[in-house]
Order: sequence, then structure tokens, then C-alpha cells
Amino acid sequence: MDERFDALVLGSGLSGLSYALEVANYGTVAVVTKRTLEESNTNYAQGGIAAVVTGEDSFDDHIENTMVAGDGLNNRAIVSMCVKEGPEAIRRLQAYGIEFEANLGREGGHTQRRVLHAGDITGRAIQDALIERASNHPNITLFSHHSGLDLIRRQKLVQDGQPNRILGAYVLDESTGNVRTFGANVVTLATGGAGKVYLYTSNPDVATGDGVAMAWRARAKVANMEFFQFHPTCLYHPSAKSFLISEALRGEGGILRRIDGEPFMDRIHPLGSLAPRDVVARAIDVELKRTGDDSVLLDLTGLDASFLEDRFPTILGRCGELGIDFRTTPIPVVPAAHYQCGGVVTDQDGQTSVPGLYAVGEVACTGLHGANRLASNSLLECAVMAHRAALASQDAMKKRLETIDLATWSPGYAEPGDEAVVVSHSWDEIRRTMWNYVGIVRSNKRLHRARRRLSLLISEIHEDWWRFHVTRDSIELRNIACVANLIVEGALRRQESRGLHYNLDFPHKDDEEWRRDTVLWRGSE
Repeated sequence: MDERFDALVLGSGLSGLSYALEVANYGTVAVVTKRTLEESNTNYAQGGIAAVVTGEDSFDDHIENTMVAGDGLNNRAIVSMCVKEGPEAIRRLQAYGIEFEANLGREGGHTQRRVLHAGDITGRAIQDALIERASNHPNITLFSHHSGLDLIRRQKLVQDGQPNRILGAYVLDESTGNVRTFGANVVTLATGGAGKVYLYTSNPDVATGDGVAMAWRARAKVANMEFFQFHPTCLYHPSAKSFLISEALRGEGGILRRIDGEPFMDRIHPLGSLAPRDVVARAIDVELKRTGDDSVLLDLTGLDASFLEDRFPTILGRCGELGIDFRTTPIPVVPAAHYQCGGVVTDQDGQTSVPGLYAVGEVACTGLHGANRLASNSLLECAVMAHRAALASQDAMKKRLETIDLATWSPGYAEPGDEAVVVSHSWDEIRRTMWNYVGIVRSNKRLHRARRRLSLLISEIHEDWWRFHVTRDSIELRNIACVANLIVEGALRRQESRGLHYNLDFPHKDDEEWRRDTVLWRGSE
């Protein structure tokens, strides 16, 4: 027996919950999240949300900063739309009870102070406020510890003749081990990114590319997966896992230095340590390979100690727990996989290439980021696109599509899995392969090696998928394998270096041939 809602949302970050709160005005909404509601990339966003909110700033400046960071691959119309709708998005967040501080921050690639923040836990403040609203909304049902397996699609619908409409999703209920069938008029992916595809990442464990993989299997178009942003400054410490050192620290005057104390960014870019993230990450990678050092240093010792205490209490506290007082001692940092700039292709309203399926937030490729994301544009995109997708979903939610009996999930002859080590070994091999061969600097040789290794792993994962009962671990392994393969295929197709994609065999940018998206598609049938 399938469960019916007017809208099904996969993901509980800013994009998922703000979308759910808006469409709940038109009907019933199910929000599915594979761990707790709090566990999302939004919750870990330290820096803030970029928007033009003062007279000293301008839409034109924000647009140009975004285009420059995106290395010319952005869709200017989408950039203009998101930037110009930013102030209203901020007002909607404030209406949910989110309080931003009066002083604006500045981050890499921005020529003005335009980053609104709530201390250094902006994402958590947003997440908490939205969870409180969604938890008390009568039209919203929240399903935590539920993992999406696959989207449910139908080739043809009699009433509109459109191919391949999305009708719902199969979802694993971890409390019972059963797969539930959710039917909906509209399905929206808000599943975030895929940092766990890489060995070192700033992302939480939930970031396994689930939405991209599900959309790909449902024959949606995917684009620009080769552009994966490596945040330049993740804390380097044996006891720290995935702890990000916010770019806002460099925005306030932090300086990147080699272990010997020598600064190195001023000779590489006019903005020095505040250069766009792709430039900084590549520069650090070069320094580490040249010197053999394990990390570089982010030096804040020249800044006022009381200011650092007030502005960055969470980061100061976490570093202090590890014996690093950055008021007096530089922080050891390394690049780590941070943000997926490609994703499921959508239009300006979040509609994917498959009817009935929307995608918002990091899972989507809207055209805003191009070849590299400008700092703090991610939460801006979440807020703007969730609103636009909610408005675009109204008709479908009110239409009450013809009821179609959905097939229940069949495990076939699957048996309980008895070797968790197989999953963990495959996961580790994928992540090491991606880090070593498809990282900050690439080559055709490395990419082809990655493709061969992934091909074998994917065939083994596919075989085990039908042999054993599904678990959250096996779902995530299947998804990171899919996304890793899409990243490699995108990187092999793009025969130039642009933004986050740097290939030693094609070190120059080719605007004549490659100023276009890398679109991957399995076809409509």
C-alpha cells in the first residue's frame, strides 16, 4: 500500500524545509531525511548568505563577482535573477525568526561586504528556525531516518502524453528495514551535495550525492559534475574530522603562509588570500607538492584577539579543544572537497528535465555557479530557488493528478548481507581513487585510471545490490559510485582547464569550444 502526499521532499536543509513550508499552503507535504532533521550541509554552513542589502553595495557588483568566480560559465540571466531576488529571500528568512548580525562579512571573490551571518553558525541558526516551523505545521509530516532508494517513474501518462513522469519514490525506513512507497504529485530533490565521494571533505557524512544519483537513474539530465569545489581551508589535525575553517577568517584579514612562515598568495592573485576558492586551493596544492609539507598555515595572530572571540566563537572553541589557540598560533589547514557546482539540470524555477521532478539547492545545476561557486552564494541559491520552485509547484499540487497504483518495492530473492567489510572497502576505494586521480589537479591518464577502477567497482556494487537486502550503507555506496562516475565522465569530456577543473593535458581555457555546460543524459526511455 503506497502512502500519498501532494508533495514529497527529499532533504531537510534550507532548500528542502523552506520549500516544504511554502508548498504546505497548497496541500500535504512529506519531508524525508535519512538521518536527523538537523543533519544537513546547511547546518554546517559557517560563513553566511550573500545578498545586496546596503546602499554601498550594488546588484551589478554582486553579479560581476559571481560571473568572475564562475569563470564565464555562469548563466548570466540566472545570476541576475538570484542576486536581485536575494534581498526578498533574506526578508523571508527573517520572517521565520532568523536574526542576522548588523555587521556584514566579506569572503573570497567578493569586492564588498555583503555576507549576512549569525556569528559563525549561520547555517545552524537557519536550520533550527526552519525545523521549529516545519515541526509544528499541520500539513507537513517529517520522516527522519528514512533513506531514498529510487524515484518512481512512468513512461507515459494518458492525460498529458508526456514521457517519464515522476510519481513518487521508494524510501527505506531504517527503524523497520522495510521499503515504503511514497506517491506524490510533485517530488523535489533537496538532498545537498556529494563531498563524501572524496577521501577528504568538509561535508557531513550524509553528503553522498543521493539526489544526483536518483535523478540520473530516473533519466534526468545532469551537468557540470567535473566542477567540484575544494575548500582551501579545512582543519588539518588527526583528531578533527571534516571541520571547516570558514573563509570568513580570511575575509577579516587572515593570511595563508607556508610552514616556514612565508606568505604565498600575494604573488599569485591580486586578492591574495581572498582570491576565489579554485585559485587558492590550487595554490595550496602546488605548495604542498613542492615542499612536501602536510599543511599550510592560516595566520590570524595579527588581528585583535577580542574581535576574533566575538566573531568566531564556535571555530575558536573547536580549535581550542584540539590545542590550537588561533589568537596566538596559526591554524594548520589543507584543501578538502566542499561543494558540488554541477548537478541535476533545472530551469529558473527548479524544474528538471523530467516532468514532476524538481531540484533545489546544491543537488541542482541552475547556472548560478558556473565553473566555480562564489563564497556564500550557496545559501542564497537555496533560499531563492526553493521559493521559485514552490510557486511553480502550485498547479501540480492543486491538479490532483489521476491516481495511479504504484508498484511496491520487491526485494526479490535478496538475503541479509553478512559482510559489512565489503561495503566499507568499496567505499574507501572509491574515495581514495577520486582523491588521487580526480582531485584538484587532473590529467587524462589519471582520469582514465579512475574510470577503469570505478567501472569494476560499479559492476560489483550492482551485483551485490540485488543479492542482499538494502541498507543505508549500501544505498549510499551505490550513490557515491554513480556520482563518482559522473564526475569522471564530465572531466574526460571537458578538454580544457576552467574554474575548478584543471587538467594538465589541457592547461588553457578554450572559450571557443568549451564555454558551454557539460551535459550528461541517458535518454528519455
